[in-house]
Amino acid sequence: MIQVEGLWKSYGRQALFENVGFKINKRERVGVVGRNGHGKTTLFRIIAGLEQPDSGNISIPRNYHIGYVVQEPRFTERTVRRETAQGLPPSEADCLWKVEKVLAGLGFSPADMDRPPEEFSGGFQVRLNLAKVLLADHDLLLLDEPNNYLDITSIRWLSNYLSRWPGELMLITHDRSFMDSVVTHILGIHRRRVRKIAGDTGKYYDQIAQDEETYEKTRLNDERKAKEMDLFISRFRAKARLANLVQSRVKTLARMEKKEKLEAIQDLDFQFSHKPFHGKYVMNIRDLTFGYNKDNPLIRDLGIGIGSRDRVCVVGKNGKGKTTLLKLMAGLLQPDHGEVSYPQAAAIGYFEQTHIVGLNESNTVIEEVASMDPERDPRRARQICGGMLFEGENALKKINILSGGEKSRVVLGKLIATPLNLLLLDEPTNHLDLESSDALLAALDDFPGAVVMVTHNEMFLNALAERLIVFQNDQVTVYEGDYQRFLEKIGWQDEGDRIQVRAEKSAACGEKEKVSPKELRRIRSEIVNERSRVLKPVEKRISEIEHTIESLEKDLDRINRELLEASESRKGMEIVDLSKSMHRTRVRIDGLFAELEGLLTEQEKARAEFEQKLSSLDDE
Repeated sequence: MIQVEGLWKSYGRQALFENVGFKINKRERVGVVGRNGHGKTTLFRIIAGLEQPDSGNISIPRNYHIGYVVQEPRFTERTVRRETAQGLPPSEADCLWKVEKVLAGLGFSPADMDRPPEEFSGGFQVRLNLAKVLLADHDLLLLDEPNNYLDITSIRWLSNYLSRWPGELMLITHDRSFMDSVVTHILGIHRRRVRKIAGDTGKYYDQIAQDEETYEKTRLNDERKAKEMDLFISRFRAKARLANLVQSRVKTLARMEKKEKLEAIQDLDFQFSHKPFHGKYVMNIRDLTFGYNKDNPLIRDLGIGIGSRDRVCVVGKNGKGKTTLLKLMAGLLQPDHGEVSYPQAAAIGYFEQTHIVGLNESNTVIEEVASMDPERDPRRARQICGGMLFEGENALKKINILSGGEKSRVVLGKLIATPLNLLLLDEPTNHLDLESSDALLAALDDFPGAVVMVTHNEMFLNALAERLIVFQNDQVTVYEGDYQRFLEKIGWQDEGDRIQVRAEKSAACGEKEKVSPKELRRIRSEIVNERSRVLKPVEKRISEIEHTIESLEKDLDRINRELLEASESRKGMEIVDLSKSMHRTRVRIDGLFAELEGLLTEQEKARAEFEQKLSSLDDE
């Protein structure tokens, strides 16, 4: 168990944490959320011992090992396989099949495993470091954006792997669907405080919104009461017969804690501008073929018509041609054969993940945004900058000093300023936090034109995709259906292959009887169905108890207010009745908390048992 107490951390005048405290209990998988720049990575570095807090304590048990993925590559072995094997515990040093299993899951081919680590790109080198951490005998994993360099099949594999992780886990990611598939708790950094709750991101953000709404209502109510008491005191201070009542209100007013108005927190808030389009297809692709190596084209004979309101997602492993396809659509590359055509009325906006396209490094943010507005309206440019979180003087920042996330927002701002009817987006969420990703999803959903998007984010795929362009098995195909239907009917070939692959296991690791892929899938389905049958009633009762406790706590607040009023009015019988009611309510809340604790223990135990069964099955 990790225990953090009284943690403070600032950089200059910017305070990240103020008197923060929380615990990470046994087998908890905790998602860490908060806006970019609010201290998520700093918190990880403090826990890992790479930075020191200004004050506060972090209690870590003896012989408790923390794994943290370093971004800087330092390799000592000649091959990827041997380098990764350094992560194995000494007792499993010969279990190279485990190394191969993890490397394959993270997207390394069998041939890659015998190549020198230095030959790979920075993204694959980070994957290699991640593989070493996953294989090591750690008690706690600190994973900061582990899916940044992963494609969709590797993200799905990592999600399954982490869901079965036997120790503790803290995870930062901008991909909400990935986080929710892994975590048991959310730890949110909000207004320089930290709050931890059981559940997923949806439950956390609902709770924050509810708490802030309650706080604001209470603040306004307290202000109203204070004004009323102040008025009463001013009017009747000189009347001797009301001296007791006046004095009572003076004391009550002195005891009242003044609640400050919550500082407004900005979210991305925008709509894409739409240029009217009356045709059926905004783009047509016929017999498209392209390759950097003419003998081995990335794209061969692709044909698709993009309807004027289509939502098309481009999916597949990295390096197979997804970005290349968007560049062909945007006219930045010319096909070897075939054609990409669009009507004269088509207005295309292109978002490139490297931010190179269309950004003038010497311009300010507002100059870049205004350059795309056909009306050259400075007020609209200011409004768009504000919606992209560049308010006031921040809109005057030069492009060359912006972070990756800020440049992403500038590119989005330029697209918003331009009337368009077709958006081509290449991994637009890469540098956005969860809140900004949610805002982008809402804006895309509202856009009246067509959207073609490359993404590995399954939340976007499930929410938006109506058609898919799929890169798989060295082919590019169009799937006429949504993402969930694709998974059910076709699925990712790699996931089937991984069930069939059986690496050589040394005698030290033991042998297992081989089970057919079909039988494995059948058994897995039975386990998943049984898990749902067992956990569903427990989860339902947990939800019922939480809602009941929430309602009873509101009753307590009401009784407390009535008790205060009765005390001021000296209504003896009413005070007795309210005191009894308060006692009964507290007893009931205590009983529900006891039941809830037992159910949460039962739920965690059942989940662990099913995860162990699924883990054993995946080792086949």
